[in-house]
Amino acid sequence: MTPRLSPDSLAALPAGVERPGYDRADVTPGVVHLGVGAFHRAHQAVVFDDLIRHGDRRWAIRGASLRAPDVRDSLAPQDGLYTLVVRDGAVEHPRVIGALREVLVAPENPAALVEALAAPETRLVTLTITEKGYRLDPASGALLEDDPDVAADLLDLATPRTAPGFLVAALATRRARGLAPFTAISCDNLPHNGPRLRDAVLAVAARHDPALADWIARHGAFPQTMVDRIVPATTEADIEGLARAVGLRDLAMVKTEPFSQWVIEDRFAGERPDFEAVGVQVTEDVPAWEAAKLRLLNSAHSAIAYLGGLASVEFVHQFVARPQGAAFVQRLWDEAQPTLTPPPGLDLVRYRGELMARFANAALQHRTRQIAMDGSQKLPQRLLATLADRLSAEAPIEALGLAVAAWMRWQAGRDDAGNAFAVDDPLAAVTARAIAGLADPADQAMALLQVEAIFPPPLAAEPRLREVLTRQASRLARLGARAAIEPA
Repeated sequence: MTPRLSPDSLAALPAGVERPGYDRADVTPGVVHLGVGAFHRAHQAVVFDDLIRHGDRRWAIRGASLRAPDVRDSLAPQDGLYTLVVRDGAVEHPRVIGALREVLVAPENPAALVEALAAPETRLVTLTITEKGYRLDPASGALLEDDPDVAADLLDLATPRTAPGFLVAALATRRARGLAPFTAISCDNLPHNGPRLRDAVLAVAARHDPALADWIARHGAFPQTMVDRIVPATTEADIEGLARAVGLRDLAMVKTEPFSQWVIEDRFAGERPDFEAVGVQVTEDVPAWEAAKLRLLNSAHSAIAYLGGLASVEFVHQFVARPQGAAFVQRLWDEAQPTLTPPPGLDLVRYRGELMARFANAALQHRTRQIAMDGSQKLPQRLLATLADRLSAEAPIEALGLAVAAWMRWQAGRDDAGNAFAVDDPLAAVTARAIAGLADPADQAMALLQVEAIFPPPLAAEPRLREVLTRQASRLARLGARAAIEPA
């Protein structure tokens, strides 16, 4: 039996594996993070680990899961230690991260999470809970008050159920104790993620105590951010491969690429780390960075996910390895790029080249099925906003339209080879009802356009969009995704 990674087994690691290099007992948990999934462990946690390594011991992390105990159960026997494996082609660089001190499971003990958030040493609260975790309408950004958990939090915050509910309960506790509010930093791919999180928190707070909402609005901070790092899901083969390489078994390992970026708006409620010292960009202009990522990287990922998934292409690198696949991505970017106003320092031509090289990194094994999850929550910011701008400019939308049509075809739960699959999406039942009984792909496309939670009515009513989507949906059904990506 291969021994488990733990503080006691660190010394047994090969010399090529980086260790934390600091006394983990001598750090203070100044951060609470909601959503301790693979992305957080490969991105924000690495930044806080770097800060501790640089000598600022105030930024260890208390993690929290808002749903299941799986991550806690994998990390607890390892005392929060896990291995970050950076893969660049055939080269792997393993590093043990020590910044994560504990993981709470909110449904098991909501009060414990509220206390962690309300602790005097907590200065930052970061979130990676995926788009659906905010309980916001993906098109409007409004709080989904009909959601059962949101409705429960609007009535009573004794045992919060949602991220906004936990933040409000903790901020109320801090106010009652005479403590300043923390800075709440959304790190998810939501447009204007800071203002949206702020609006959700204020909506919940105002329902309970207008004075609390006013206090949060005046003294709290919800900076907008942009995060970028490709973090594929860890497989059992990854865990076994690492165990063979380093001699220890790590059930919480994560794998990622060399590239990492975090851009944060310079808006904080109190003390903050010297982010710049560890490569984080602190700026006044996050939206321009965010738009470039959403409309280039994320839009291409979604297009690859649905077109590749329909064509039984398992990994992103396999899609772009085909000349037709890479050419389609370039056409998609040709449509998206004119809608962007890049910030100083961002060369879009160079950025596109870097993105294609990242997509082509075969060592990541980034599955199209992983990216295809929760498409209804991602479509508005990744593809529909760009489509709206292109329509306003009377510009071509063929590649963007094909990407959306591929998402529409995906809702039927069957790929081009006829293989059935489950549509993993919070609105899967809604989209299934919309296309039930409709055999013609053009009719299915028109029916899905009426789902207002995804498609704003003014956009859905655009004649040119309707024409392109119905035509591309019919081409996909007739030709299959592999052939449909060729220019018509």
